[in-house]
Amino acid sequence: MPRRSLARLYKDEFSGYSLAKFQQDALAGLTVAAVALPLALAFGVASGASAAAGLVTAILAGIIMGLLGGAPYQISGPTGAMSAVLIVLVTRYGLEGIWFAGLLSGILLLIIGIMRLGRFIAFIPAPVISGFTSGIALIIFIGQIDNFLGVKTEATETAAKKLLGYFNSGFTPDSHTVILGLVVIATMLFMPQKWSARFPSSLLGLILATLLNWTLNWSVPMIGAIPQTLFLDQRLSFANIPWDSFSEFLAPTLTITALGAVESLLCGAVGSNMTGVRLQANQELIAQGIGNMMIPFFGGVPATAAIARSSVGIKSGGQTRMVSFIHAVGLLLSMFLLAPLMARIPLAALAGVLMVTAIRMNEWGAIKFMFGKLFKTDMIAFTITMFATIVLDLTQAILIGSFLAGAVFLNKIASIDITVLEIDVERLKQRGIETAGNCQHVRVAFLTGPLFFAATGQFNEAFANLGDTHALILSMRGVSLVDTAGIEAVLRLYERLHTQGGTLMFAGVHDNARNMMERGGLVKIIGENNFFWSSDQAIVEAEKRGCKFCNKTRSQFSFSDSYKKLNTDKKKP
Repeated sequence: MPRRSLARLYKDEFSGYSLAKFQQDALAGLTVAAVALPLALAFGVASGASAAAGLVTAILAGIIMGLLGGAPYQISGPTGAMSAVLIVLVTRYGLEGIWFAGLLSGILLLIIGIMRLGRFIAFIPAPVISGFTSGIALIIFIGQIDNFLGVKTEATETAAKKLLGYFNSGFTPDSHTVILGLVVIATMLFMPQKWSARFPSSLLGLILATLLNWTLNWSVPMIGAIPQTLFLDQRLSFANIPWDSFSEFLAPTLTITALGAVESLLCGAVGSNMTGVRLQANQELIAQGIGNMMIPFFGGVPATAAIARSSVGIKSGGQTRMVSFIHAVGLLLSMFLLAPLMARIPLAALAGVLMVTAIRMNEWGAIKFMFGKLFKTDMIAFTITMFATIVLDLTQAILIGSFLAGAVFLNKIASIDITVLEIDVERLKQRGIETAGNCQHVRVAFLTGPLFFAATGQFNEAFANLGDTHALILSMRGVSLVDTAGIEAVLRLYERLHTQGGTLMFAGVHDNARNMMERGGLVKIIGENNFFWSSDQAIVEAEKRGCKFCNKTRSQFSFSDSYKKLNTDKKKP
C-alpha cells in the first residue's frame, strides 16, 4: 500500500467531522488523561528524572507526536520500557545523558521514517520482543523495590546486581511505605473491571494512598514540588550539548531508537487490529523522531507510543487524533490546577503503580502459548533475551536480541524440502499426458523453500548420489528466493550431470529465482531449451531426447540376441 501524506491522513480522518464526534473525542481524551497522569508521574521518576519530567513528556508527546502521527489512535508519552533503559543512562551520564541520547535517537528515527525503512523494524521475531519486554518488566519491578520498602541501596548498572544486593546487605524496611504501596497494589489488582473502566484504578490507588499518608501524617518520601511550567529548570540547551562525548552515546542512542520504533509500531499493530485503520509506519516514525528531538529542550525524557493509553482511547470511543491532543491539554491543566496535591503523592504509592504495571506489561498470552506448546526455538530465544536484559547492559541485550533475531529467522527459513520421484506413467496418463514410459532414468525433484547459502548443504546432500540419472528435472515453483550460493550449488549439480552425459532441466521457476539465474549466467550455461512451464512438459521432452543408459541397455540386448542366434545357426544340421 503506498504511503499517504499527512495532509491526506488528516483529510480522510476529519472528513464529516461533527460536534458529536468531537464530544466523543473529548470524553475519550479526558479518560486517557486520567489513566496517563499517574503513569506519567511514575515513569518520570522511574526514568531517573522527576515526576515533573514525566508529566512534561506526556504533554508534549501528546501534542507533537499525536498531531504528526501515522494513525488517529496513537497516543505517546513516557513508558515503562523506555524508563528501564533511561535509568541506566542516568546512572552513567546523568540527566544530560538522557537528553542527548533522546535528541540523537529522535534524529535517527526521523531519518528512518523519511527513508521509509519502518518495515524492517517488523522483522524482529515475536519471542525476542516478548523476552525483551519481560526483561524490562523485571527491571522496572526491581527498580521500585527501594521506594516500596522505603530504603536506599547502592545504585548498580544492572537489575540482577541490584536484586542480589538486597540479599547481601542489611536494611530495615519502612512499614509506612510498605503499607502505602500495598494500598495502591491492592486497589489496582482487586478493583472490579467495570469500575476501572469508569475511573482508573491506578489513579484511585494514588488518591487513597495520598489521603492515608496525609491523614496519618507519616514521614515518607514524596514527589515534591511540581513546577507549573513546560520549561523545567533542568533541561537541554544548545550550549550544554556534549558533542565531544558523541561516540559514547552511539550505543544508548541505538537502544532508544530500536525500542522507540518497536514499541510504537507494536502499538500501531494493536490499534490497527482494534479499529481496522492501518498505521502509516513511516509517518509514525517521523512523528516520534520530531517529538524526541524537541522534548529534551523542555526537560522531558524520550517518549514512544503507549499501548495502554492508545487502547483506552479506542475503547472510550475516540474517533480522531484529537483524543491525543485533548489528553495532553487535560494533563496540562492538571499541572496548573493539581500541582500542590500531586506534590504530596508518596513515592511508595508510585512504586505500587509501577510494580503492577510491570507485572501486566508481560505478554502473558504469548508466553503461555509458547511454553504450553513447547516451541523450543522460541522458548530459548525468549529466555536468553529476558536474562540478557536483566543481567547485562540493555545495549548488549539489544545486540544479543538482534543476533537471536537473525538466528531464529535463519533457522525458520534455512530448511529446503526436496522430494525426488521417478516417473509415474499411469498417473501421467490419467492427466491426459501420453509418454512412452520406456525410460527409467528420468527423475523429478520437487523443491520447496529458499535456495540460499544456509540451505545449500541440504541441496547438495539430496543429490549426492545421482546414480544412473539421465534427466533430472528441478520443479522450483515453491522456490521464490535464490542467492549466489544457491546458483553455485545448481551449477555444480549441472556439471556433475553433464559429465556423465545427463541433462538438468527446470520447471515452474519463480520470476525472482529466474531473474537471479539470468544475472548469474546460469540460464545461458544450461540453455533456454531446458526451462519449462511445468514438470510434465519437461518429462515429455526428456523422453524425446533419448537416454544413453537406455541406448546402452538396448545395445547390450541386441548383442546378446545376435550371439544367441549365431550359436543356434551353428547347431543346425
